[in-house]
Amino acid sequence: MKKQRDISKLKLPLIFSALFIAAIPLSGCDRDEGGLEEAAENTEEAMTDFGNTVEDKCEEAKSGVDAKDTDC
Repeated sequence: MKKQRDISKLKLPLIFSALFIAAIPLSGCDRDEGGLEEAAENTEEAMTDFGNTVEDKCEEAKSGVDAKDTDC
């Protein structure tokens, strides 16, 4: 019975903690883009471009050796 009370005492703080943690990302939604967000977007774009370049080179190499499957 004591274990049941201990668990129920923890439920409320856990729920509030989870709601607080879930709300943190929403707190910055209406702000202007800052330097960090812009840097993250630039990094994401660079990684996407790099991935596309690697895929294109892989497909070129496969077509150069007449591979049946040229997808990478």
